[in-house]
Amino acid sequence: MARARDVMTLHPECIKDSDTLQHAAQRMRDLDVGALPICGDDDRLIGMLTDRDITVKCVAAGGDPSVVTAGDLAQGKPVTIGADDDIEEAASTMMSHQVRRLPVIDGGTLVGIISQSDLAAVLPSRKVGQLLEEISENK
Repeated sequence: MARARDVMTLHPECIKDSDTLQHAAQRMRDLDVGALPICGDDDRLIGMLTDRDITVKCVAAGGDPSVVTAGDLAQGKPVTIGADDDIEEAASTMMSHQVRRLPVIDGGTLVGIISQSDLAAVLPSRKVGQLLEEISENK
């Protein structure tokens, strides 16, 4: 079975926890991505920021994306997977936490991101269907 490092997108770009949501949204646009890892000054992963987070947790709540920072939205410990964990474990983690993107860590360092589409390319179709259903289910 393939490992996380075999299917992940390498070298994800982080935004700093002190970056504004406006800057984060501009980076998402420029990189054509819907999520970015949030890293502290020590380059350690402290969370993930999605375009939906910016919309729902800031803009819709009346916040100012030119003032609110990525760190303001980073909550709790981010859900991650190890680089040498197999892709079945990645799929199970995504399903149990209902996340579409999973940061990949190697020795405490962020080395990649696995998306549900990365897994869909390598998992059996039955497992892909289960993955999509579980992630999309409202709990």
